[in-house]
Amino acid sequence: MKRKFVRTIAMLAIGSLLTVGGSGMAAASVLDNGKGATSSQAAGARLLELRDELTKVAYAGDAVAARSVLERLDPELATAAAGEKYTIQAAEQEKAGVAREYNSEISRVLDDPSVVPTQLPPLPLPPIPDLPGPLKIVSDLLKALLGAVTGILAGLLGAVPVPPLPVPPLPAP
Repeated sequence: MKRKFVRTIAMLAIGSLLTVGGSGMAAASVLDNGKGATSSQAAGARLLELRDELTKVAYAGDAVAARSVLERLDPELATAAAGEKYTIQAAEQEKAGVAREYNSEISRVLDDPSVVPTQLPPLPLPPIPDLPGPLKIVSDLLKALLGAVTGILAGLLGAVPVPPLPVPPLPAP
């Protein structure tokens, strides 16, 4: 008799714990439609890494490495532009769509330097120096892309300050 009573109490306790735990997880995913701050911050970290890598290889004049980073950047911009995977403001989502156009155009021009770049919606240029060597033909496009990605990062990282672009210092005149 004592055993049945203890078993019943244990089953009720376990059932209650599972119910409370399950409802807590359901509430957490409903509040932000499954888009958590953690996924936004992880996306921001990936985007920051790609932005910094692109800046470094571009200012080193390495067109092949820049093309490789642009390929890896494209799906991240597409995800940000879709705004379905993580929380992002509408303005930053729109900026990600324009940045993706810039990314595609830079890739197209790097693939065939003889083509004339397509006119794209204007983006503000960050106050950074022009690119050297073979990347000079896409300097303004790439600078606008870097500026847009920095803006998107501000939206994804929220309160965390966005580090400045790792641009090498200007040579002394």
